[in-house]
Amino acid sequence: MNGGACVAFIGFALTAAFISPVEAAVIRIAISNVAFPPKKVTARVGDTVEWTNKDFVAHTATARDGTWDVNLPPGKSGSTVVKKAGKIQYYCRYHPTMKGEIDVSPR
Repeated sequence: MNGGACVAFIGFALTAAFISPVEAAVIRIAISNVAFPPKKVTARVGDTVEWTNKDFVAHTATARDGTWDVNLPPGKSGSTVVKKAGKIQYYCRYHPTMKGEIDVSPR
């Protein structure tokens, strides 16, 4: 390696060592009163969306496009990892008026 290339490589290696990747987040939604509050959340590709059912009846968080279906018995939690950017609309199969949306941006 010549001197200029060696300096460039060392500079790149040092820069890479100090840049940390963006960590995935967990977006928590507490189901209560037969609703998904908040109805709209934002996430990034790779984030986890976790629902906790605080109602006394079972619910689901079911993607309209069929990519996931999370069963949520009373008092239990369930989650999914969002894998692509875009708006994901979801609902409860047992209570179709329960609706939510996840706006997923690229990482």
